[in-house]
Amino acid sequence: MEENKNIENQEDEKLKQPQQEVESPTKEDKKEVTEKRHKDRRAQRKALEEEKAKYAELNDKYLRLYSEFDNYRKRTAKEKLDLSATASATVIKDLLPVLDDFERALQNMEKNGNEADLQGVTLIYNKLKSNLQKKGLEEIIAIDCDFNTDEHEALTMIPAPDESKKGKVIDVIQKGYKLNGVVIRFARVVVGN
Repeated sequence: MEENKNIENQEDEKLKQPQQEVESPTKEDKKEVTEKRHKDRRAQRKALEEEKAKYAELNDKYLRLYSEFDNYRKRTAKEKLDLSATASATVIKDLLPVLDDFERALQNMEKNGNEADLQGVTLIYNKLKSNLQKKGLEEIIAIDCDFNTDEHEALTMIPAPDESKKGKVIDVIQKGYKLNGVVIRFARVVVGN
């Protein structure tokens, strides 16, 4: 215990002794310190501005890249749809003459009167036609309609039998078809004049 008291007394004496004076900084020292602080702050500001510029640049690059990818994704999805529609359009265009041949065969079979053959061919024709309709094929109605250059191709013009038939389709030489609302073959018609 006495030792503790001795240590405390020594510390008290140290505190009572006058402390050595610390040299006060000169104006030049203060100026140097101030300049150093200003330089540090300027360097920090400059670094912060550079980081902000880098961030803005990277953010801009990211937004542009994201937009390009989104546009690419939309374009490829549209191209896939167009490709499937185009591919089916080509196949269906190639089948249209077969459909025409079926119709001519049915007309000839009706004239000849062979009922068994007529029924068989009619079943096949109806099946083919219904499958094509499921794919979006529709016949262009032309008889007694106004002549429309968007759907009809006039092969000849004949005098109209009466005034109500002027400018209207009188006869269809070859049927026209649309696939999903787009004309893939114009109806070849005779127009009243």
